[in-house]
Amino acid sequence: MSTQATAGPSVSAPSAPGQRQRKPLTMGKQSKATYFGVWFIVIAPFVALAAAIPLTWGWGLSWLDAGMAIVLYLISGFGVTIGYHRYLTHGSFKAKRWFRVTLAVAGSFAAQGSVIQWVADHRRHHAFTDVEGDPHSPWRFGNGFWGLTKGLVHSHFGWLFDRDLSNQERFTPDLLADKDLARVEKIFGLLVLISLGTPALIGGLVTWSWQGALTGFIWAGLVRMGLLLHTTWAINSVCHVFGERPFDTRDGDKAANFWPLAILSMGESWHNLHHADPTCARHGVMRGQIDSSARMIWLFEKFGWVYDVRWPKRQRLEKKLTSADHVKLRAR
Repeated sequence: MSTQATAGPSVSAPSAPGQRQRKPLTMGKQSKATYFGVWFIVIAPFVALAAAIPLTWGWGLSWLDAGMAIVLYLISGFGVTIGYHRYLTHGSFKAKRWFRVTLAVAGSFAAQGSVIQWVADHRRHHAFTDVEGDPHSPWRFGNGFWGLTKGLVHSHFGWLFDRDLSNQERFTPDLLADKDLARVEKIFGLLVLISLGTPALIGGLVTWSWQGALTGFIWAGLVRMGLLLHTTWAINSVCHVFGERPFDTRDGDKAANFWPLAILSMGESWHNLHHADPTCARHGVMRGQIDSSARMIWLFEKFGWVYDVRWPKRQRLEKKLTSADHVKLRAR
């Protein structure tokens, strides 16, 4: 980590006399099975996309494949943005018990990590954003051209290959105590297989052909999963280097808004406000900032599935603005 990126909380600072010793930041290396799983989710979508063109030559991408890909992208995507992130990591709202489990399962379909480990990594990221201790800061190797290039690769997916796992007992004791979430955590691998296998099964049964099963697996399975993975990873990389920063964040925190990713990321790319006010249920708080995750939370609130939603408040947002020019806020 460069000198510029070390300002902020110390990872190894000793506890003061009389204070309880904090649990370690990490809990050891990831397993070899996880390591090979990372290689698969990084490489397989590119292989599938390269294979899709010659395999589908003459009959192309079907409406069934496209429809399944969109539906599964939305289910797994909202599972991550609403379930894993805004709810389980930051407590932006409360949810009925059955819906809490539903969101955790939907997020697991994205293959971005098991629910408790994902939340542990992300809470650690917020505790040490862009300073020593952040598991995936793009500023890790300095702010020069090559250092930042290396940092972008590291923050995008490089950190997943050789990492010390964030300590769940330190960052997610609340989730560890939840028996339902612990069960979802244990069957993560099975849920990923279901996420990949379901479109192949549906495609095969609807078309009654191996071609239908194969294209369903490629487009609605691997390619859909790969697109969502890279979109989420871009929040860690691109949104900590490029974009606008209209709101004040903690010293060293370089989270920024990057509008081109707003739709694909379901509102997560309004990243500056999120780091300025992490528990806020809406990230796109300025007029014109599309945030479909916030809209879905609003809908779930109307259905009664979620409650005590932490919607943005104008007075709170105005205090965090860095410039009086940004006045078009969407808040209650």
